[in-house]
Amino acid sequence: MAGFHHTGGGLSCDDVRLADVARAAGTPVYVYSANLITERFADLDRAYAGYPHRLHYAIKANATVAVVRHMRALGAGADANSGGEIDVALRAGFAPGDIVFTGVGKTRAELDRAVALGVRAINAESPGEVDRIEAIARAHRTRARVAVRINPDVDAQSHPHISTGTRETKFGMSIDDARTMVLDMARRPDLEVVGLHVHVGSQVTKREPLERAAETAAALARELVRAGVRLEHLDLGGGLGIAYEPGQDVLSADDYADAILPAVRSTALTLVLEPGRALVGPAGVLVTEVVDLKRRPSGGWFVITDAGMTDLLRPALYGAWHAIEPVQPRPGQPWRVDVVGPVCETSDTLGANRELPPVEVGDLLAVRDTGAYGAVMASNYNRRPMAAEVLVTGSEWAVVRRRQTVDEMLMWDE
Repeated sequence: MAGFHHTGGGLSCDDVRLADVARAAGTPVYVYSANLITERFADLDRAYAGYPHRLHYAIKANATVAVVRHMRALGAGADANSGGEIDVALRAGFAPGDIVFTGVGKTRAELDRAVALGVRAINAESPGEVDRIEAIARAHRTRARVAVRINPDVDAQSHPHISTGTRETKFGMSIDDARTMVLDMARRPDLEVVGLHVHVGSQVTKREPLERAAETAAALARELVRAGVRLEHLDLGGGLGIAYEPGQDVLSADDYADAILPAVRSTALTLVLEPGRALVGPAGVLVTEVVDLKRRPSGGWFVITDAGMTDLLRPALYGAWHAIEPVQPRPGQPWRVDVVGPVCETSDTLGANRELPPVEVGDLLAVRDTGAYGAVMASNYNRRPMAAEVLVTGSEWAVVRRRQTVDEMLMWDE
């Protein structure tokens, strides 16, 4: 069975017991299921099987090289949001032509590298960025492949910190400005306009924002093609949400395809998608050890773990909800607890007001659905070393990112 399930030995990842991993690799430790990633990629790819498409894995979701390398083996392209992520993609074996370069505020050095490499597309965000790309392409005596990110003014209906498609955000160009910019770019000999790009946000769980964004982008694409612009693709970004909470309604891969394919078909352009969370989120857990228990004056307990906001920032940053469960549950009536970390911040809470079976110091807990925006957002605050990461494939597992040491953390200090 791919992914996480309970056996006689407690919670397992595929055919590997998490208690065995924690015993050998220590805690905190991220554990990922390669087989579940494979299943989720295949499910999404199949939903679009009847239409020309490319899935470019959003490296920002989980940039661990072994995970990115696994995506390449599955047939994905890469979506990079920084020069560092371009290098991760190259190290994982992607060719430059497999990489789409996205992101607000690309530096001149990052643009120079992308143009020199010849990435599949640079998703341009502004006229100034287009001017810089053009000058760099001219200096390299090449044509830069550029798409334009549009802002469709569509609310993703997710958390405001991860909603990127409304006019108040920093992302993309309005439809009118994008139209003017593309028509101008098409006349520049050092630029090759290859597509339009739109991404309304992350953790999208409703059809309507996806449909509206697709229809808006497709309408502009049809207009530009009629005007003589030779577009190759329509990039509708990513953002498909996952079910973090019990009973949470989310879109299936088929729902996702049904929401956007009608608009894309009207353009006859290749569809590009940039999935991240939907592929790797449910395929990871954070395993942490209980290091202390404290009674709360108002009732219940603080369960203090060796993982905190430096390992998993989402609960402190967004108030995000992650299921938490014992790796090896004990019998007894459930406790009302706050699961908190060791960091010197009150916001260092992995889960508040939860019910857990009785736990003792030394027990292991698993924080679920942390394959995306978990380890990749970690920090060294309080001078805490980065956690180890493990990739499981069936009955085999390996440390794919070893635990950081204090000496490694301090190696740049004078």
